[in-house]
Amino acid sequence: MLVLDKDNFQENVLDTQGFVLVDFWSDGCEPCKALMPDVEALADEYEGKVVFAKLNTMQARRLAISQRVLGLPTIILYKDGQKLGEVTKDSANKAGIKELIEAHI
Repeated sequence: MLVLDKDNFQENVLDTQGFVLVDFWSDGCEPCKALMPDVEALADEYEGKVVFAKLNTMQARRLAISQRVLGLPTIILYKDGQKLGEVTKDSANKAGIKELIEAHI
């Protein structure tokens, strides 16, 4: 799983061809930490189809705001640098993420 920060987000998400799923999380977000194993399992399941990445919003707050991330957890699916869809809060679970991916690939 790719670890993103404000220095590599543009290159690895916005300038990348294909699907990139970004897990926006923070150290203080318990639901985010609980979701992480499910996201990692989905990364294995969709290997070769979708690049999975995570961004700690505590270290990149302006970047998260620029991507319209207003609450956590937020998972956003991009294709060729364009936002396709997102799941947030209650829908940010394994089934919700899988549904988001399946709707677009």
